[in-house]
Amino acid sequence: MRSSVILSLALCATPALTWAEVPKVVTNMPVVQSLAAQVMGTLGRPDVLLDRGADPHSYQMKPSQARALQNADLLLWVGPEMTPWLQRAIEAAGNVHQIALLHSQGTHQQNFIDDDDDDAHDHDHDHGAETHDEDHEPAHEHDADGHSHEGLDPHAWLDPHNAENWVDIIAGALSKADPANAATYAANAKAAQARIETLDQDLQILLAPVQDHPFIVYHAAYGYFAQHYGLADQGSVAFGDATDPGAAHLSELRTDLNQKNVICAFPESGHDPRPMERLIDGTQVRLGKALDPEGLALASGPDLYDTLMRDIGGNLADCLNGQ
Repeated sequence: MRSSVILSLALCATPALTWAEVPKVVTNMPVVQSLAAQVMGTLGRPDVLLDRGADPHSYQMKPSQARALQNADLLLWVGPEMTPWLQRAIEAAGNVHQIALLHSQGTHQQNFIDDDDDDAHDHDHDHGAETHDEDHEPAHEHDADGHSHEGLDPHAWLDPHNAENWVDIIAGALSKADPANAATYAANAKAAQARIETLDQDLQILLAPVQDHPFIVYHAAYGYFAQHYGLADQGSVAFGDATDPGAAHLSELRTDLNQKNVICAFPESGHDPRPMERLIDGTQVRLGKALDPEGLALASGPDLYDTLMRDIGGNLADCLNGQ
C-alpha cells in the first residue's frame, strides 16, 4: 500500500514535459487507449500494452511491449489498483512520464460494493490523488496477483462523467507536451465529450425502466455503472477478477436470489459461466448475456468505449426487461 501511495504522489508531482513532435503514447488497457485515441485523432495512435482477452491484473509483458514502454513519451494508465504488474514495469523502465487516471484531479472515486454492507455506497469521494497515514491505512484483501478486492474500486471509467474528465486530463497532457497541436487536441476532446454525453443520455433512457430490477453479476466491477444509472446491483459471484467463489459465499448468494427477488444473473466475458449457471439452477432467475466491463473482448480503437458501455447497458436492459 505504501508504495502505491508514494507512486500516486509521484504521478501528481511529475513536471510536464515537452517534445518536438507528437508524443509516443502508451496505455495500459483498451478502454484507456480508446479515450486517448479519440483525443489524438489522426495525429497518432496510442499503443496498448494489454493484449486482447488478457487478464489485466496478472499479465506478463512481451519484450516488444517493454521496449515500447521504455521508449514512450507518455504513459496513460488507470493506476496500480487495476494493473499492479505495470507498477513493477514502470520502475524497471526508468523515467517514464505518466498519469494514473484513477488518481487524477476531478475523478469520482468510490469503494468496491460490499455484498453484505448496504452502506457501501456511502464511501464515495471526488478528489485527486489520495494520501494516507501509513499507520491508519484501510485493510485490503488481495489475491495472489496483488489485486485488491476491498477499498478503492478502479473500474472508474464505467461512470461516463469520469470518462469525460479523463478525456480532459489526456488532452491537457498532450497539449503541454505538444503545444503546436494543442488546438487539435482540444477540439478532439470536445468532440469525444459530446459523444460520451450522447452515450450517457441514451443509456439513461434505456435503463430508467429497469432501475428497480435486482440482478447479480460475476464479479464486483459494476459499482460505478450501477450507481450512476441507479441500478439494483445485488452482489457478485466472485469478489474479484482473479478469485473463485467460495462455497459459503455461493450458499449465501443463493439465499439472496429469493430474498432480494433477483431477476437476472450476468456472467462475464473471459470467465467460466458454469458457477453462475449452477447458482441459478432451479430458480426463476434468468441468465443474461456475458458482460465485458474492461472491453477485453473488443477490438481496440476510438470506438471501443462507446461500444463497451452500450453493450453493458443493452445486455442489462434486455434481460431485466424479460427479452
